[in-house]
Amino acid sequence: MKKRVFYTEAAYLIGEAAIALATAMMASAGFGVSMVVAPAYLVHLKLSQTLPWFTFGCAELALQVVLVAATMLFLGRFRLSLLFSFATAFLYSAMLDGFSALIALLPAPGLAGRLLVYGGGIVICSFGVSCMFHTYISPAAYEMFVKEVSGRFGRDLNRFKLGYDLASCAAAIAMSFAFFGFGKFEGVKVGTVLCAFVNGPLIALFSRLLESRFEFRDRLKLRSRFE
Repeated sequence: MKKRVFYTEAAYLIGEAAIALATAMMASAGFGVSMVVAPAYLVHLKLSQTLPWFTFGCAELALQVVLVAATMLFLGRFRLSLLFSFATAFLYSAMLDGFSALIALLPAPGLAGRLLVYGGGIVICSFGVSCMFHTYISPAAYEMFVKEVSGRFGRDLNRFKLGYDLASCAAAIAMSFAFFGFGKFEGVKVGTVLCAFVNGPLIALFSRLLESRFEFRDRLKLRSRFE
């Protein structure tokens, strides 16, 4: 079967939109967000109590900007790919707030509906991450930080990623207790654990399906500028 062309730049846009939609869906379902975005989600929950304009997207943007800046400090040098991570952060945050606003307009679902929304969010998120794996354009600051800092210090990427995820989870739990009191978990819930277990296999599955049907090519001659 002849493979169709899938441009890597399109994969970037589709991946960003899918991850933003999935994050908005999972947050609205109320079963917990992923470990990676949990700290930003908790900052949003806390600050939005006194600053109604401080959206989930604002919190994500603030944290990602900090991570990009930290990555530059760790590397001790500037790269275009790091600068473009700021653009990725702005794009993702805007889409996250847009999708969250659209979802808020829909009738509140019951338990079965919330489970369906959450499950759909996990699947869409995995598809989005798979698309991002097939583009050269700078990913979100989380992935950029893990990739660049682990490489800078010669650490195994997978182990460093696991350590980062666990640190994010621990930070989110501590923030939940600090912001809302002991015994009350916000952001990190049972869905967070489920997401941690199924995301990897789903991402691998989508990658195999995409690669079996599409040939990924660059439409623009920009790859060298991101390396």
